[in-house]
Amino acid sequence: MENTILIGGIGGQGILMFGQLLCQTALETTDKYITYFPSYSMEKRGGTSDCYVTLSDEPVGSPKAEKSDYVVIFANQALKKFEDALYPGGALFIDTSVCTEKPNRTDVHIVEVPAGEIAREIGDARVANLCMLGAFIGYTEILPPDKVLATALKKIGAKRPELRALNEEAFNKGMEIGTAAKAAHV
Repeated sequence: MENTILIGGIGGQGILMFGQLLCQTALETTDKYITYFPSYSMEKRGGTSDCYVTLSDEPVGSPKAEKSDYVVIFANQALKKFEDALYPGGALFIDTSVCTEKPNRTDVHIVEVPAGEIAREIGDARVANLCMLGAFIGYTEILPPDKVLATALKKIGAKRPELRALNEEAFNKGMEIGTAAKAAHV
């Protein structure tokens, strides 16, 4: 089985970290083949940023998929750019705190996550990507949630131990949203 994931937004939103956490968790906890293909503009913050992740039981032919099973969107410009990169029947995750535009697709599952709003409510806007990651894992069940969270806490916690509780809370709130969305789509 192969799962292709596209994460898109703007620099500074934790797009690349989201992809890295998926890959690191899969590397440490599964025997899957993994690819990670990041892309970002030259601006340090505010430019476009995206990454492609593939987790597969078989060798992966290309790190950048033409179409993805899942697309995670953190900004309006990413929605415009990547909405059509999703297979029909796939899942489109949108941070509704940032994305004011609505998708045009009617042949996909939409998972709305107010990640930025949740992050601000719990104390730090920088944990919005962990909230989206939690929603993604809760909905897809691609990787064990406890393993993803442990990887996130290890990777991020090494640099910012004071954010550990916030990261965990953001991930868990996202998990609740993703799990509820999956139950609603079944």
